[in-house]
Amino acid sequence: MQFKIKPTKEQEILLKNTVNSYISSVNNLIDYICGQVDINIKKLSSASFKAALPSTVKNEVVNAVKSILKKYSKGVCQSLPILKKPVATWNNQNYHVNDDFIEFPVIINGKSKRISVEAVITDFQTKKLNNYKHGTLRITQKNGKWTAQIAVQECIQENKSAGTMGVDLGLKIPAVVVTDSGKTKFIGNGRQNKYIKRKHRARRKALGKAKKQKVINKLNNKEQRWMKDQDHKSSRQVVNFAIENNVGIIKLEKLSNIRQTARTSRKNEKNLHTWSFYRLAEYIEYKAKSAGIRVEYVEPRYTSQICPCCGERNHAKDRSYVCKCGYKSHRDRVGAINIISAPVASGKSLSA
Repeated sequence: MQFKIKPTKEQEILLKNTVNSYISSVNNLIDYICGQVDINIKKLSSASFKAALPSTVKNEVVNAVKSILKKYSKGVCQSLPILKKPVATWNNQNYHVNDDFIEFPVIINGKSKRISVEAVITDFQTKKLNNYKHGTLRITQKNGKWTAQIAVQECIQENKSAGTMGVDLGLKIPAVVVTDSGKTKFIGNGRQNKYIKRKHRARRKALGKAKKQKVINKLNNKEQRWMKDQDHKSSRQVVNFAIENNVGIIKLEKLSNIRQTARTSRKNEKNLHTWSFYRLAEYIEYKAKSAGIRVEYVEPRYTSQICPCCGERNHAKDRSYVCKCGYKSHRDRVGAINIISAPVASGKSLSA
């Protein structure tokens, strides 16, 4: 969970000192360990280095160093990362959230003391904080604003309903969902999404020709923030529809290499290459898991061409699908129906 915090000027100075000391301690400790031939990382502790940090934060420094070195040794990262972003962490025993404030220790005049910082927490977040087990607190700064992130552990019971639902993702209609009982819902407004993308693309182009880079920077990825919001809303509607119809499994297409394989018109080409199908699928997946619904990825080959009645392959004309056997339906609905019975793909899709 993530929410804004509003420190006073004095508290902001303390926070800056804490995060700067945290990242410098992590970087210096990694440099020191890499420069030693025989050193037992397992014996590393808060007593191994000096820093103007409370003991609990020093322990988090040690945990961060061990995690980085472990990932490096396994080849997850090719080179040792250097922390640059202002950040500091506290374990779940050393902070407390109370109404609209969050308390945690920092160093004041050489001693560890707790400060109480104002926090902007919604009712939904408060409910989660009260009902779920707390994890690590992470405080960071970006664009001059301070943010607190708290990990919460949900106890999810898997929905063992036998129902299955297929989801077809696209440009004109972001998501078409069909249950195995035939219930259908068209979700999202592709025309509106494309209009917003064209609008922001034209504005950036005009500002670029006018060489107004500062104005472009002030836009602060407004288009992407709007699209992310639309993906959140669409994914929530998908999962809510699944809950309403007692669906236990949601099936999605494995959309790897969609930009290379998809056929589209010239006017949709730019939208295809900037549309994040994977993000929407990811949002659906994590929201479904929170509701106890299993998500499976299937092979997308010919899902929009195969007739659900006779099995013949036909090419749809625009959005209309017509088969020789007399079956008629919306092309994306046909895709969602075929996704229900499509074979499960191995692994997850790549970023699309």
